[in-house]
Amino acid sequence: MNMKKVILAACLAMFMSGCAQQSFVMSDSNSEMKEENSQHFFINGLAQEKEINAAEVCGGIENVSRVEVQETFLNGVLRTVTFGIYTPRDARVYCKA
Repeated sequence: MNMKKVILAACLAMFMSGCAQQSFVMSDSNSEMKEENSQHFFINGLAQEKEINAAEVCGGIENVSRVEVQETFLNGVLRTVTFGIYTPRDARVYCKA
C-alpha cells in the first residue's frame, strides 16, 4: 500500500507541474522560425548558461523578430523522471519575413 502512495504522489506531481515559456518580442511584424534547438541542462540548470546568437541566425539584429525558450510537457516529464538531474528546454529564434 505504501508503494501505491508513492506512485500516486509522483503522478500527481508530474501532472501538476506546468509548462513554461518565455518570449522576447523585438518586432510585431510577420516572422518565420529560423532555428529551433533543444538545450540540455543538468541539476535544474544550476550555474549553466546556453547562448544563441539571434543576430547571427537572422543576418543582423534588425532582422530578429522574436526569441522563445520553452519547457514543454515532454521536457517536464524528463525532468520529473530524472528527479531534476536532466532538465532540457527548447529554444527558438524567429526572424522577420
